[in-house]
Amino acid sequence: CTPQTPARAHIAMFRRLFGAARGSSTTSSTSGAHDSRSSGTQATLDAVDRLKEAIDMLDKRENLLSKKIAQELEKARALNRANNKRGALQCLKRKKLYEQQIESLAQHQLKLQEQVIMLEGSKATAETFGALRSGAGAMKQLARETNVEDVDATMDMINEQTDKMRQVQEALGQPIGFAAELDEDELEEELAELDALDVEDKLLERELERELEEPAMPSVPLPSVPAAPAKSSIDADEEAELKALQREMELL
Repeated sequence: CTPQTPARAHIAMFRRLFGAARGSSTTSSTSGAHDSRSSGTQATLDAVDRLKEAIDMLDKRENLLSKKIAQELEKARALNRANNKRGALQCLKRKKLYEQQIESLAQHQLKLQEQVIMLEGSKATAETFGALRSGAGAMKQLARETNVEDVDATMDMINEQTDKMRQVQEALGQPIGFAAELDEDELEEELAELDALDVEDKLLERELERELEEPAMPSVPLPSVPAAPAKSSIDADEEAELKALQREMELL
């Protein structure tokens, strides 16, 4: 059979996986759509599992062929040493065939791995789309349950009640009785007089503190201090007293 191109293989795969979902009616119920998504998700998971099993089988096949290549290479060496060139060439031919099979297996593995990646990405895309569709349905239901006219009426009622409450608070805050008869201008003037008195008291306190900190000294003249006698006159008096004392001692 002729090998399929990757694009055709992908198209055929998606037809097998999602053909039933495409054929379903667009007017199905919500539960039917959910069951369809669940079956499609399960089919995708099964396909991914089969692809991975096929990749594992190809890996085992490749390992077996690698062992056979090594065996044929050893046989070819042994036959060549025994001068059996014909047998050695046959071993090398089989080795080449095994190598071609390994190359083909590598291509098959690459295709299978590509399909696994695409299926996993498609599954994530389908889950994302399902979540978005569920969100859109929920928003549509909320919009159906919430009427714009009801919202406007509710907001008008809230504004009306707020205005009434503000009027009640303003009425409660108005002065009544004797307080309503008081003149605000007269009270302001009295308050200004009290401020002036406070300023004057502060100035007087500062003056009193300054006077207590610096007491005034009396202006009394200081007494004059007698000058100390000269040293020479004191020495002369002492010598005179000593001479008088000596004369008295001689008379005795």
